[in-house]
Amino acid sequence: MTNETRILGSRILGVVLAGGQSRRMGSIDKTLMPLCGVPMVTRVLHRLRPQVDATIVNTNAEMSQFSHLGVPVLGDTVAGYAGPLAGILTAMEYGEQNGFQHVCSVAADTPFFPSDFVKKLTDAGKRDIVLAGSGGFRQPTFGLWSVELSNPLRDFLTQGEERKIMRFVQMHNWSLVEFDIGLNDRADPFFNVNTPDDMKLAEQYLNDGEAEHA
Repeated sequence: MTNETRILGSRILGVVLAGGQSRRMGSIDKTLMPLCGVPMVTRVLHRLRPQVDATIVNTNAEMSQFSHLGVPVLGDTVAGYAGPLAGILTAMEYGEQNGFQHVCSVAADTPFFPSDFVKKLTDAGKRDIVLAGSGGFRQPTFGLWSVELSNPLRDFLTQGEERKIMRFVQMHNWSLVEFDIGLNDRADPFFNVNTPDDMKLAEQYLNDGEAEHA
């Protein structure tokens, strides 16, 4: 990661959120499924790694399945399945303990996110939270988060019933960075793989060379 992509010397920890339950994939852990011969989570990690200072993976699955990645693999630090915010909290707390000032989160089922994703978020200026957007839609699992939010986030997850990302985001100083979607849906950098048909499409994009960020 270059100095230009840092926020005034801030160290950024990247977290790959692989904690989903993959219901639409028949409860098979889609993040470990091969995408053109390479596990999808590996593709995501390799895309994120050059953009940040260090990376971790958050999952609620059997952690030994991710040992081949060679990065710390951490389970949620709050009880129960609390969704993506629990993974972000886990990364914040790990980041605080290891000298990071920000966490950058990406979803493990979105293999084509931009190679300048982190730089564009950091260029947005100082905010508690900066989220990505494309095609007029927010991409709330793709964001830059100050680790100073760890205590408020833990309170939000443990003391309330609603765990929606945007509910928490809107309680803080935040902004949105829009990414170009291109001329068709294939150019959406945040295309995510939820179903077997989505996996076939992702493989087609890679094989056809039409995934700009592959």
